[in-house]
Amino acid sequence: MTDDPYLWLEDITGEEALDWVRKHNEPTLTELCTPRFEQMRAEALEVLDTDARIPYVRRRGEFLYNFWRDAANPRGLWRRTTLERYRTEKPDWEVVIDLDALAADEDENWVWAGAKVIEPDYSLALVSLSRGGSDAAVVREFDMRTKEFVVDGFSVPEAKTQITWEDENAVLIGTDFGEGSLTESGYPRLVKRWRRGTPLAEAETLFSGSETDVIVAASTDRTPGFERTLISRAVDFFNDVVYELRDGEFIRIDAPTDATVSVHRNWLLIELRTDWYHGTNSYRAGSLIAADYEEFLAGTADLHVVFEPDAHTSLNHYAWTRDKLVIVTLADVVSKVHTVTAGSWETQPLPDIPDNVNAVIVDTDDRGDEIFLDFSGFDTPSRLLHGSAEGPLHQIKSAPEFFDAEDIVVTQYFATSKDGTKIPYFVVGHRDSDGPTPTLLSGYGGFEVSRTPGYDGVLGRLWLARGGTYALANIRGGGEYGPSWHTQAMREGRHLVAEDFAAVAQDLVQRGITTVEQLGAQGGSNGGLLMGVMLTQYPELFGALVCSVPLLDMKRFHLLLAGASWVAEYGDPDDPGDWAFISEYSPYQNISADRKYPPLLMTTSTRDDRVHPGHARKMTAALEAAGHQVLYYENIEGGHAGAADNAQTAFRSALIFEFLHRTLNKEVH
Repeated sequence: MTDDPYLWLEDITGEEALDWVRKHNEPTLTELCTPRFEQMRAEALEVLDTDARIPYVRRRGEFLYNFWRDAANPRGLWRRTTLERYRTEKPDWEVVIDLDALAADEDENWVWAGAKVIEPDYSLALVSLSRGGSDAAVVREFDMRTKEFVVDGFSVPEAKTQITWEDENAVLIGTDFGEGSLTESGYPRLVKRWRRGTPLAEAETLFSGSETDVIVAASTDRTPGFERTLISRAVDFFNDVVYELRDGEFIRIDAPTDATVSVHRNWLLIELRTDWYHGTNSYRAGSLIAADYEEFLAGTADLHVVFEPDAHTSLNHYAWTRDKLVIVTLADVVSKVHTVTAGSWETQPLPDIPDNVNAVIVDTDDRGDEIFLDFSGFDTPSRLLHGSAEGPLHQIKSAPEFFDAEDIVVTQYFATSKDGTKIPYFVVGHRDSDGPTPTLLSGYGGFEVSRTPGYDGVLGRLWLARGGTYALANIRGGGEYGPSWHTQAMREGRHLVAEDFAAVAQDLVQRGITTVEQLGAQGGSNGGLLMGVMLTQYPELFGALVCSVPLLDMKRFHLLLAGASWVAEYGDPDDPGDWAFISEYSPYQNISADRKYPPLLMTTSTRDDRVHPGHARKMTAALEAAGHQVLYYENIEGGHAGAADNAQTAFRSALIFEFLHRTLNKEVH
């Protein structure tokens, strides 16, 4: 496709393009908004809005903070309570910001985008508010004591801003300062010091990156005795050059650029993505290395291996208390939790953690020893544990069951991919099933993102409780087996992602779990790209596909919104050598009028300023021109998540499951 006849659909808010959107939304909603859809929408909203959900918290000083949405507060409440009150069945919450009231007062469509609270006194915050859920947000200073926005305080216009407190009277900021201040990916290229009471335009430039960088950002640590300012320059999505700003000088932290570097008190952590040869020693990709920070800067540090992966186990995530590191690993995609003592680096399993669950560190107190740890499974609602990193942990909150899991059985299988690699996947099915059932297969396969077996009340209520089977594929491109599970599927290895997913789809049919006609697949963002590849290269494997907020035109992805930041993952389409392998799978360029495609539901969001909605629009138009039918739905709000509040999330979920039920059950309408 040398000429793009649908380029005009990239005009996000152009009247002609939006008219096309409205004309495509209407028949989709007419077809799918049935009485069953309305019932499922109500059920999904009940799950999302129920007060019985666990209100997850983050400690800031004496208070635990939570952001909460429900039916009465669709935009949400930022609120706080104490640990003593939180332990009760119905905590007494103090509202800090009522976003619904704020949006009404200002006649703005505000969506909560987070807050940076100054430490260690937690007296001031930099609150981010997004219009409609986009990544771009406005930033305003907020007084945590008076619970009011600061008149004439720090205020930043809508942009993809990076901002952090330097002290009570200065912030370090990267934002849209005008021409030349952003990278090609649309993120800040400059870091400036902005002092209270001065115009933003007069902020002092501290650091400049290149326009070809992804982003430049500052972070500060205000822990007494360990105050530091770090500047990170992301030269691509996976490589960062990190400096400490000390006495006006930039001191390079000379770790591998593709490693993740973090500092806590006097300790430096280095999480490796590739093998590292340092001095006379070598360290495996996926390892976590610790060193004394000052000694590392001086080149005299002893390096300590905190974690080393094996063929079945990888590092998932970790967090510090004051003196202990809490780490969650994956053993064949099942969570294990350990604590590591700083200095001695002795590792102990954390007691009281159930087997075969997905564990998530919700919060830790990096100035004390408190941890909040959540665990759940496909058939097990979340349980929130609290206690000391030394143990024991005690359950203080639990989520309700949103569907009857009495007959649910969870099984892990391994499919064999085209190159012989064993690909794990989970099947969540019904104990007494006596034959193939409608099955939804989900996958992502990119950016080292691990897909783990957690509880999903909406999926359970709308799909499992109605007789459906669910499968989760842990394909390459993710991080389930460490960084090499991802790196082998980057760039020219991208075909492995599709081959793995296709192998799982075939294995599901071969095992008699489902049939081709009853097998649907769903993916969003990078997973939406995977769905596009399944549609154009493996259409014979599926009975239906759901493609959400997708990348699809891989010839132009790097020119649209944040797309330039993903060149390290996919390759550069402007490089003929890279385009040679990208062009083999790019869905938009590989549409066939001669092959039979399964039914397709395409969803996206006008307000998605990360993955351009033009991908979904143009693919739909090109498919229709080739004689294929597509159901298309574009939410005018929602950002990259596709929904700006619980009501929109419920609507979108019901739309998807109505499509899957009628298609995979072969209902006649």
